[in-house]
Amino acid sequence: MTGGRAPIGAHTVATRNGAVTQRADGRVRDVHDDRRGMDVHHGLNGSRRVSVERGDHSRIMAERGRPGYIERGYAFHGHDYGRRSYYWHGHEYNRFYRGYYFHGAYLSVYAPGVFFAPGFYGWAYNPWYAPVRYSWGWAGNPWYGYYGGYFAPYPVYAAPADWLTDYVISQNLASAYAAQQEAQLQVPAPAGAGGQPLMTPEIKQQIADEVRAQIALENAEAQQNTQGQEPDPASSGINRMFSDGRPHVFVANSSLDVVDASGNECALSDGDVLKLNRAPAGDGSDANVNVMVSKGGKECPATSTVTIAVADLQEMQNGMRATVDQGMQELQANQGKGGLPAAPPSALAAPVQAAFAQAAPPPEANGAAEVNQQLTLADQVDSDAVHTSPIGALSAPAAVQPTATINIAVGQSIADVTTALGQPVTVIDLGARKIYKYKDMKVTFKAGKVSDVE
Repeated sequence: MTGGRAPIGAHTVATRNGAVTQRADGRVRDVHDDRRGMDVHHGLNGSRRVSVERGDHSRIMAERGRPGYIERGYAFHGHDYGRRSYYWHGHEYNRFYRGYYFHGAYLSVYAPGVFFAPGFYGWAYNPWYAPVRYSWGWAGNPWYGYYGGYFAPYPVYAAPADWLTDYVISQNLASAYAAQQEAQLQVPAPAGAGGQPLMTPEIKQQIADEVRAQIALENAEAQQNTQGQEPDPASSGINRMFSDGRPHVFVANSSLDVVDASGNECALSDGDVLKLNRAPAGDGSDANVNVMVSKGGKECPATSTVTIAVADLQEMQNGMRATVDQGMQELQANQGKGGLPAAPPSALAAPVQAAFAQAAPPPEANGAAEVNQQLTLADQVDSDAVHTSPIGALSAPAAVQPTATINIAVGQSIADVTTALGQPVTVIDLGARKIYKYKDMKVTFKAGKVSDVE
């Protein structure tokens, strides 16, 4: 995601294979390669996001330090859907989206693949009888100490929406920290104001209000699902948020470069909070939002107004809804434990899978390897752009970001290794002992675990 319009001073020129866009200081911002259908965005924070449109119109997104995914579209009852298969450190999970056109852009709107029992939505929406204390167990996690000047959990929880608010924020901050560490990004830790976290109770309350509204929205969708109706993207996506006349809060769920009111570029990252006060005029494809709180450094300062593409804003809402769903699964699994109130029996019925999710095509067999391969191909795309661009100041160090170190350690599984390195050039199968040969590395497995690396 690149946040809509280009910053002041940026300029784009054609290359032999596509185009390259430089920032005003000469650094590469975007590279497009027609041959591979690939777009590479170099973030202000040193990140690099790769997007590939394949010949069959499926799409791949990849970024070091973050889950990548393959999105494949399909039709259900005459409507467009998409299944995103995410891959991360040997794990795979799936999310579903309903497609539609809005403000001239084709948007993918999050559609829950499973729905909870009606009683659970009611229990998750309403306040508890009395505030409760809950220990998250974050104290020993590096991300929590790193972001101690930015965020602190509630001391007590009056309602499930408050608990889910801390869940959403913590998941995003943990993701931001993991991306920084794995991709070796140099990002300063945020410092609180006067010993108080930058994210104030007032901001958290507005997030909690948004969480509660999303619970109500999904409850309505669950009832429609029982009647055989499908989710309506016009009511579940940002179309509704643009048209209901109320301000809305978004929590960033990835790194994103945007442009402020002066035309200068600044960054957003997971856990930053934005507020949309009014919809874009007419059918505009960009929206102006206010930054309520951010983590400092190269990030957009609080109180600034920035321009975000409608499609990027939709992805923020998608991310928040998906994380709220994930949090509700955790809440259901932990109700009655650790100080949380017990839910009534009517709230604990097994979730029901949506019909459109059951009809989705299966994930690709080698999806994780395909995602990782795009990161390697992006190195070549960047290099080609450097050597074929007519911009004299364009140089290899500016165009190609450092590749993160990949650590293969004894005890890792075959899935861990292929997720990190992709599929090997050669496999020598000796029964319980297997040797995976890569271009610059040989990995030996015994009983499915790494025993030696050369």
